[in-house]
Amino acid sequence: MKAIAVQRYGGPEVLELMDLPEPRLGPDVVLVRVKYAGVNPADWKIREGYIDDWFESHFPLVMGCDMAGVVERTGLGVTEFSPGDEVVGYVRADHMQRGTYGELVAAPVRTLAHRPRALDWRESAGLPAAGLTAYQALRRHLEIAAGEVLLVHAAAGGVGSLAVQIGRALGARVIGTASERNHDFLRSLGAEPVAYGPGLADRVRILAPEGVDAVFDLMGGDTLSGSPALLRPGGRLASISGDVTRLGGRYVFVRPDPADLAELVAMADREAVRVHVSAEFPLSDAVRAHELVQSGHVRGKVVLAVDPS
Repeated sequence: MKAIAVQRYGGPEVLELMDLPEPRLGPDVVLVRVKYAGVNPADWKIREGYIDDWFESHFPLVMGCDMAGVVERTGLGVTEFSPGDEVVGYVRADHMQRGTYGELVAAPVRTLAHRPRALDWRESAGLPAAGLTAYQALRRHLEIAAGEVLLVHAAAGGVGSLAVQIGRALGARVIGTASERNHDFLRSLGAEPVAYGPGLADRVRILAPEGVDAVFDLMGGDTLSGSPALLRPGGRLASISGDVTRLGGRYVFVRPDPADLAELVAMADREAVRVHVSAEFPLSDAVRAHELVQSGHVRGKVVLAVDPS
């Protein structure tokens, strides 16, 4: 099969289009023919070796964890899916080797859900990783309730834009930080936008004079450090940056969870969430996709077209 893989850690130039063997099919595994694969910031961090202390890696390492595709075959113990089913998946194992940037992926059933009918193939591929990160942060770590005020930092990105929509679906008022060029986009999602830069805390306080109930940070650095001061007494803080634990907040690391993924699909089919795809590249142009995502200037999601026909 054709796949984008790396044989060593490095910059975008280490990404190669390779011919690799078809993945093996375990008893609780589904073989999926991939139509689109999502590209996430975690992908370039894996490519550069930042996760090497956390996960064993085996080369050649096929990149990617997000996908939408069609079930080709199922393992002997699989009852949840059948050949021909359209699925989405956050396909992450406990070691790095068999990702989703390829024509076929062997996906454990715990990583899959049936594809949302309200989204097209491109949008479906952008839902799992970003959607699960946002959903698990808001439901498990922050426990957002109706009537609360939620602040999302980097609200126009892939995770942030879904966090805005999930927060609104949970009944929260949502304030989102973003560059001014993305403010109309945030308004279209139901958020009240706030510009980055000096004076950010004052601008948030104008909208929420008593502070916010919860902050979901996707920026880290000074933005994260300034977030506790924006909380009401008893407010909650969560971030994808490990530094959050020093501030008394919760670190968010997304987990494959079929129930959570199925709930995201249901939210999409209720039109409570949508996925904004800002750029599409063919599989062979994965280098350009990584360069764009690594720039940090992406509204919504970037996807790779693997077999879009």
